[in-house]
Amino acid sequence: MMRRLLLLSATMCMLSACERGMHEMYDQPRYKRGGEARLFVDGVASRPPPRGSVPQEDTEAVPPAPPVTFALLERGRERYGIYCAPCHGASGDGDGMVVRRGFPAPPSYHEARLRAADDAHLYQVITHGWGVMYPYGDRLSPADRQAVIAFVRALQFSRQVPADRLAPEDLARLPGPTGTGAAR
Repeated sequence: MMRRLLLLSATMCMLSACERGMHEMYDQPRYKRGGEARLFVDGVASRPPPRGSVPQEDTEAVPPAPPVTFALLERGRERYGIYCAPCHGASGDGDGMVVRRGFPAPPSYHEARLRAADDAHLYQVITHGWGVMYPYGDRLSPADRQAVIAFVRALQFSRQVPADRLAPEDLARLPGPTGTGAAR
C-alpha cells in the first residue's frame, strides 16, 4: 500500500512539472520588431526578407463607394442596428446598451476627428476592429460594410444640416431660436 502511495505521489509530481513546461512553451521570450538581439551578427532582431520574396499588403482593398440610395441607407441602418448600435448607440453618440452596462465607451461618430475620417478608414475599422472593438470582416460582407458607412455618414450629416436646407415642418420642430422651441 505504501509503495502505491509513493508511486502515485511521484507520478503526480512529474505531471505537475509537465504543466509548468507547457506554460514555458507558450510564454516564450520574444524580440520586438527592430529591437536589439545579440543572437544575430548585425545585432538587430528583425531579419531581412528572403531574396526573391514578394511583400503582401495586410489590409483588404476598400471597394469603391457605391451610389447612396434609400435602399443602401436602409440596409446600412439594419446592419448598424445589429452590429454597431449595441456599443455606438442608435444615434452614434457612443452610449449603446453595452456601454451602459460597463463596456468601454467608443468615440462618438459626431466628433470632428471621425467626421473628417475618410471612408477607407471606417471600412478598415469595421473589417479589422480597433481598440476593444471586434473585427466584423467575417460577419459583414464588403457591400454591407459600405452600407453601414453610408448610414454612419447620414447620422453625422443629421447633426450638421444647415437650417436653410430643412423643410419648414422640420425647422418648426427644432428647439431654440431657429424653431418654435416646441420640439416633439
